[in-house]
Amino acid sequence: MTPTARGQRGQSLDGVVLLDKPLGLTSQSAVTRVKRLLGAAKAGHTGTLDPMATGLLPIALGQATKFSHGLLEAEKSYRATVRLGIKTTTGDLEGEVVARSTVDCDAQAVNDALSRFRGEITQVPPMYSALKHRGKPLYTYARNGTQIERAPRRVTILRLELESFELPDMCIDVTCSKGTYIRALAEDIGNVLGCGATLAALTRTRVGGFDIGRAVALEALEALRSEERLRWVHPVDSLVADLPEIGIDCDAARRLVWGQQVRCQPTPRAPGMIVRVYGPDQTFLGIGDITDDGLLVPRRLVSNGSAA
Repeated sequence: MTPTARGQRGQSLDGVVLLDKPLGLTSQSAVTRVKRLLGAAKAGHTGTLDPMATGLLPIALGQATKFSHGLLEAEKSYRATVRLGIKTTTGDLEGEVVARSTVDCDAQAVNDALSRFRGEITQVPPMYSALKHRGKPLYTYARNGTQIERAPRRVTILRLELESFELPDMCIDVTCSKGTYIRALAEDIGNVLGCGATLAALTRTRVGGFDIGRAVALEALEALRSEERLRWVHPVDSLVADLPEIGIDCDAARRLVWGQQVRCQPTPRAPGMIVRVYGPDQTFLGIGDITDDGLLVPRRLVSNGSAA
């Protein structure tokens, strides 16, 4: 499948750009720049990266925005540098240092500490976060010096490994569930070690099935000619590549895009499942639900049944 491009600049372009976001740029600013470079009419990111973080930021263009919700829920992987011996107001090096401690631990002590954070854990969201309280992000209260009580949340750390250790820094690889704050994880590890810690650097390396090895740097994208940039636009259906695939014929495809449920031949053995649907010539139509009696019900479709 290939991305769909129709019209002139500022008109329809459907697909996904895997951007390696640079340091210091907000996620929304990254989206705006990619949208302008590709002349897309519509674009959005699939999970915020803080300005101090770098790495993988999938950007959905056009109709791909309809299918990007799964990445918000997906597991994510990071490589984080944690600085031991200091605590800051923000949980990272952009904040003011509020405490310093002597660091007296070795790699074994660090590994022992990390073992306490694997699996399902409780985490208190940091004040410097975009979580809302009475309609305003928590960071707006934090900047005014106001502390808001935050309820602990359950998150899952699927992988947490020490990659390098050279005082005062350690580098860890983390794979975690939606809603995990790596800054909070760094602080909690520092508290267990008894010396405090703050996040010194962060790179997101994976989002769902997308890996940073497939990403393009913003500078590299800017250096390309317009037509060359399109090579970095992945097809819309790459967003749902983890779903089972079914194909339907012309008549069923026509009725499906009209919003009708259709019967597939042969009947899929996947009742209750969400599937990605293709028409003739492997045209991606969207995603649908399989009912218990084998009917395909449209859930989210590419407009007009166009390929993407």
